Amino acid sequence: MKLKLATCQFELSADVERNRKAVIRQMRAAKQRGATLAHFSEVCLSGYFGAELKRGTELDWDALDAAMQDVMALAAELRLWVVVGSTHRLTGKHKPHNSLYVISDTGKLITRYDKLFCTGKDANDGDLSSYSPGDELVIFAVDGVKCGLLICHDYRYPELFREYKRRGVELTLVSFHNAGMSHDRQVHYLQSVPFTLQAAAASNYFAVSATNGTRKYAWPSFVVNQEGMIVTRAPLHRGSVLISTVDTNAKLYDASEHWRDRCMRGVLHSGKTVSDPRSAARSAL
Repeated sequence: MKLKLATCQFELSADVERNRKAVIRQMRAAKQRGATLAHFSEVCLSGYFGAELKRGTELDWDALDAAMQDVMALAAELRLWVVVGSTHRLTGKHKPHNSLYVISDTGKLITRYDKLFCTGKDANDGDLSSYSPGDELVIFAVDGVKCGLLICHDYRYPELFREYKRRGVELTLVSFHNAGMSHDRQVHYLQSVPFTLQAAAASNYFAVSATNGTRKYAWPSFVVNQEGMIVTRAPLHRGSVLISTVDTNAKLYDASEHWRDRCMRGVLHSGKTVSDPRSAARSAL
C-alpha cells in the first residue's frame, strides 16, 4: 500500500485564529501537492499551556471549537485526511487533554488520541500541572496503511512503539512541541529526537512522521522510512509542507525480520540454544 503524506510545520501562537489560518493554508498546499493525509504538530491549533498560553483562562474555547469546525469542513471539501493537534476540554475542574484529532476525508471526526505521558513528577509539575493524561493508543487506516499516534514526550517510551508494532501499525505519526527552546536545548534535541525515532522505526520496521513547530529555537520536521533512514527533512525555522510517500510494500532492509515476532513473544534469542556445560558455566574462562 502507498500513502502520500504531508508532514506540516509552522510557527504556532496563542492566537487561535492565526493558527487556524496556518492550518487551513497548509491543508490546501498539501492537497495541491497530492497528499492524502496531512499531519500537524502538537497543540498547533490551540497553543500550549506553559508556553504560548500561561493559564487556561487565556484560551478562547469558542474560537477553538469554531476553528476545528472549519478544519473539518475543509477536510471534506478537499477530500483530505487530517491529524491536527489541539487542547481537548473536559468537564468541571478536570484539566484538559493534550490531543490529536483524526479527521477523515469526509470531514468526520473519527477519533482522538490523548497524550499518554505528560511531563512532570506529579500533578503540580510540568505538563501534568496543566493537562490530564490519556490512557489509550489509537489506530486508524488511510489508503490501507495502518497508522498510530503519539505526542512529544511519548516518544521516550519504546514500549509504546512496540505495542503499536504488535497491533500491526505501519506508520507512526508523532507530533511535537519542541520549539521556542534555548539554543543549547535545540542542539540536544537535533540529535536525540531523530536518533530515537530512527531506532524505533528500524527496530519495529514501520515509517515515522515527526512534525514540530518552527519558533526559534526548534528542530525541523522529518520522515523516517521502515529501515530507519531519514528520507526527507523540512527547512529549519520556516513553515513547510513536507511531502513523502509511505510504501508498505517497499523492499527495504529489515535486520530483525526473521526473529522479531519471536522476540515479541518473549523468546529472547535467535536460532536454537545448546545444552553445553561450558555454555552454562558463566564464571569460567
